[in-house]
Amino acid sequence: MRAAVCHFYGTPEDLVIEDVDEPVPAAGQLLVRVHAAAVNFPDVLFIAGKYQVKIPPPFIPGNEIAGEVIAAGEGTPFVAGQRVAGTTFGAFAEQALLDAGQATLVPEDADFASAAAFGVTYRTAYHTLRSVAPVAEGDWVVVLGAAGGVGLAAVDLAVAMKARVLAAASGPRKLDLCRRRGAEATVDYDREDLKARIRELTGDGARVVLDPVGGSYSEPALRGLARGGTFVTLGYAAGTIPAIPLNLVLLKGICVRGMEIRTFAGDHPDEADRDVRELADMFAAGTVRPYIGARFPLAQIAAALRHVAERKVLGKVIIDVT
Repeated sequence: MRAAVCHFYGTPEDLVIEDVDEPVPAAGQLLVRVHAAAVNFPDVLFIAGKYQVKIPPPFIPGNEIAGEVIAAGEGTPFVAGQRVAGTTFGAFAEQALLDAGQATLVPEDADFASAAAFGVTYRTAYHTLRSVAPVAEGDWVVVLGAAGGVGLAAVDLAVAMKARVLAAASGPRKLDLCRRRGAEATVDYDREDLKARIRELTGDGARVVLDPVGGSYSEPALRGLARGGTFVTLGYAAGTIPAIPLNLVLLKGICVRGMEIRTFAGDHPDEADRDVRELADMFAAGTVRPYIGARFPLAQIAAALRHVAERKVLGKVIIDVT
């Protein structure tokens, strides 16, 4: 089978498309013919050896797939031919192994691309909005990087939860998309005073900030929070980890929290199970569907990863594998 292989830490352009052995499912695993794989910013970090957890090369990157079951290992409830989606490692390949416990059936009215795109970013956003900084109907939620993968998922879900969304991003194209997805207000944080605009647009009532970007945007967004608000750091797509003056936290009674999808389920198993069930119900009902801004064939995996690395993406990027 063909796969994108990282032979050494480097750039997306260092990946090699080559033939590798087909994987064999063990007990509790599914062998899946991958139709679509989603690209996430951490994929770029894995390839560069800069993620919190390093995978020794050689490896096949990518961790969100949707496709058809080819074979099921002993002890799984799935059978060949079923359409499934889930999170694994080694997604950028024609075939991948998927733990049965991580697999869900793809609804009949959903395509493979939407199913692959709904995993990591929507779980990250929903865990944040539901469990980490619980959002109530009518709360103002500020989303940084609002047109990106996690950001647009947060916009979609906050709107579905009947919160009021202020979407912060760069440029009219991204902000127009956020408004079309239901954001009530928008800020171009490369051209406007982010702190001042948050206060003005929310009436000094922003309850939650979701920040998957970091860099120079974090502090003004935190300063724009209402007293007693919650700031959640989710990642650093801007490339810089910000240093927040703690006196701001003290003076405004702000709660600063972190949410990492890799460890959330282990730290909060009950909340994680509940959130995943609720998300699955929302997807099955068609309440939320991800926005797919770009699609690439497997042969152009480097271009897809570069698209994400340079923050050009709107919503999710999909690799059409087979």
